[in-house]
Amino acid sequence: MFEARLSHFSRASLGDSDLIKAARAARLNAHAEFSHFKVGAALEAADGSIVTGCNVENATYGLTICAERVAMFKALSDGHRQFRRVVVVADTEAPTPPCGACRQILWEFGGDLEVILANLEHETGRHRLSDLLPLPFDARLLK
Repeated sequence: MFEARLSHFSRASLGDSDLIKAARAARLNAHAEFSHFKVGAALEAADGSIVTGCNVENATYGLTICAERVAMFKALSDGHRQFRRVVVVADTEAPTPPCGACRQILWEFGGDLEVILANLEHETGRHRLSDLLPLPFDARLLK
């Protein structure tokens, strides 16, 4: 029994590492000409596919889109409909969680995802989306 749990943990850790690496790589593509705050995200679909995104800024700021939403919209446009977790990477010491708009989009399309936060060196936090967005607005309220 202990070996089975250890084996499962090892596979999960390798997956976390791959997902974090993918988010770090996506961050390099960020278009952050105004804030210079580059963010990368990697979203794991239920089939194990990794879909990445980076923030894309616009001179109006209001049309800027965060890495998490880019990854989710890209995943949806590729046909993915179920997700396991998302990684968000920024070049900060403190954890950089998704903004409110990203939390809403992640909840609506991904449900109670695991959210892994990391910087360029190591993981900085791990949360359930329900802890970051405790009272979400979603389709069940529209019935």
